[in-house]
Amino acid sequence: MAKQVDVCVIGTGPGGYVAAIRASQLGFKTAVVEKRFLGGVCLNIGCIPTKALLRSAEVFETISHASDYGVEVTGFSANFEGMVQRSRKVADKMSKGVQFLMKANKIDVIHGAGAFTSPRELAVTDDTGKVVETVQAKHFIIATGARPRELPHLKMDGKMIIDSERAMQLETQPKKMVIIGAGAIGVEFAYFYNSIGTEVTLVELQKTLVPVEDQDVGRELGKIYKKKGMNVMTESSVESVKKKGKGVTVSIKTKKETVTVDADVVLSAVGVVGNVENIGLDKAGVKHERGDILVDRNTYKTSAEGIYAIGDVIGAPWLAHKASHEAIVLVEQLAGQSPQPVNYENIPGCTYCEPQVASVGLTEAAAKEKGYDVKVGKFPFSASGKATGMGHEEGFVKVVFDAKYGEWLGCHMIGSHVTEMIAEAVVARELETTGHEIISAVHPHPTMSEAVMEAVAEAYGEGVHLGSKPKK
Repeated sequence: MAKQVDVCVIGTGPGGYVAAIRASQLGFKTAVVEKRFLGGVCLNIGCIPTKALLRSAEVFETISHASDYGVEVTGFSANFEGMVQRSRKVADKMSKGVQFLMKANKIDVIHGAGAFTSPRELAVTDDTGKVVETVQAKHFIIATGARPRELPHLKMDGKMIIDSERAMQLETQPKKMVIIGAGAIGVEFAYFYNSIGTEVTLVELQKTLVPVEDQDVGRELGKIYKKKGMNVMTESSVESVKKKGKGVTVSIKTKKETVTVDADVVLSAVGVVGNVENIGLDKAGVKHERGDILVDRNTYKTSAEGIYAIGDVIGAPWLAHKASHEAIVLVEQLAGQSPQPVNYENIPGCTYCEPQVASVGLTEAAAKEKGYDVKVGKFPFSASGKATGMGHEEGFVKVVFDAKYGEWLGCHMIGSHVTEMIAEAVVARELETTGHEIISAVHPHPTMSEAVMEAVAEAYGEGVHLGSKPKK
């Protein structure tokens, strides 16, 4: 006999487990179906363990430059295996935390792969394909997430050609690595491996690294990465990868020529694609296109009555915090509440390389393309007392305002731990705060965060720390 519930969530990543918990809090009898591990990609093989690895790299890099701070350290080395083990322990702890939350909220956890047999029923199978449970629900929420995209001419084998999951769990540190794609995943792994001594070649098709970011940020990161010793190749593409002994030879086409680079391993970091296969979408009547489930972005309804979808599986932006926010909004709507809709124009993006990258809103180029007359301010961390004292003078804060009405159109940061600073711009934009209100709000000194106020002051010709002339 099929299990009867009010809400059944398929997938337990940051979208799925948050949806389940909120549903239970609001009185819904709730079940989740998970074929792999609670917490999904983010907690187990994505956001959290990569941040643990990046922290290890940051500590190692700091020790490497200890003499700059008047500290002499000898006899240290990068323990690659130890870094990976720590990363796994952090991920396991977070996954167990989700397991605790499921139990505390009396959510029925069903382990196995879920697939619709009809719009009203889901069959859950084990590893052998045997049906272990069938679920009928008033509301189904698909939160199956996404996986690394595979290029047609670059089939991943898990050994010499790998994806991000494999990159964080290699048994031995490669001496040479080629990374294809300089988005968030690509530049984070580039930083990690370069910091601990791997020779890194980073290949990006666009003009700058992190191409979704403001071009000034991408250019700055490229300069810093080159200074760190990375081989940064923009406006370039990988034409072929040929296995050669225990390594590979990578053919890379640049604007001027085609070059070859030898490496131990190639990491493909060219984006993600939604997990829409093998979950019975056709039998449920759920429409999808190019790896994305089609939904109404206000209600998250799919083309099938009673079936909803959230998170990475409905497309960009592929961010954990976006999925969690969609989960809350959706479930509260199901409970008859009227939550504030997700503001897709005000979702921050964070990249945890070093220096970090954080942004929200329109880039300068995008704002101009939309027809705005803009005021732009930029404050370099080299002029920040706190950043200088910390030994992290690289990077800047850049702000973009509408000159006519004063709307804060965008904020873009590159620098040490700027991912902890971007929330000020997110909240301010949500509250429609003007530039002059930011300037008049007293920011503590000395801090990294006062650079936000300084950048806004520069936009309005009121800055005092750069020797800029007042703007008319």
